[in-house]
Amino acid sequence: MTQQVSAKRKSSKAEQRAETTENILNEAEYLFSQVGFHGVTLKDVAARVGVHHTLLHYYFSDKKTLYEEVLARRAGVTSTLRMQALDAYDKETGGKPTVEGALRAFLDTDLELYSQGGEGWKNYGALGALSSNTPYGAELMDLNFDPVVLRLIKLLKVALPDCPEEDLFWGYHFVTGALMLTLGRTGRIDRLSGGLCKSDDFEAIKERMASFMAAGFIELNERKRPR
Repeated sequence: MTQQVSAKRKSSKAEQRAETTENILNEAEYLFSQVGFHGVTLKDVAARVGVHHTLLHYYFSDKKTLYEEVLARRAGVTSTLRMQALDAYDKETGGKPTVEGALRAFLDTDLELYSQGGEGWKNYGALGALSSNTPYGAELMDLNFDPVVLRLIKLLKVALPDCPEEDLFWGYHFVTGALMLTLGRTGRIDRLSGGLCKSDDFEAIKERMASFMAAGFIELNERKRPR
């Protein structure tokens, strides 16, 4: 009986620690998504969680560690889903992908996750948009997302075998820029279009983005051919 009680206490403590950790990550994610790494302190996070700031050091040694954990937490999910989508598309096409098909596997899978995954995923998307535009944040993006990006590039090489490799990487640079702006949900397109377009209308974006970007890749490829 004593051993059972002890085991329950250990389990309860582990569950409580896991729940607190998740709560800290959620609140930190929201704050970082609003003002970035430098605009947030551990005291800010503690205030949102509702604990004394010294408690955060029990879970995370410093703000940098917390930030890295926030970025890494969902990165594995989105990278895995996109890698699976790219592999499945490659298999479905018998190793003969199209540019738009590869981009749809990469982009649409991600856009669905951010649009349907709840507010936490939307916060993470905005955080990714901020992080990718800073040197430190970009290093973390490299660490978490390079394998799935290179998988996309590999498919694009097959789809456009004569396209210079540098053009493929520039093309991806333009794709990820548009994706990050989309995930930032700044509302700018809402104002520019007088409400005709909505920055959080992921379905409208999904309908257009891969087709638009595919045309750019194809044009870069055609530009190198003799007229």
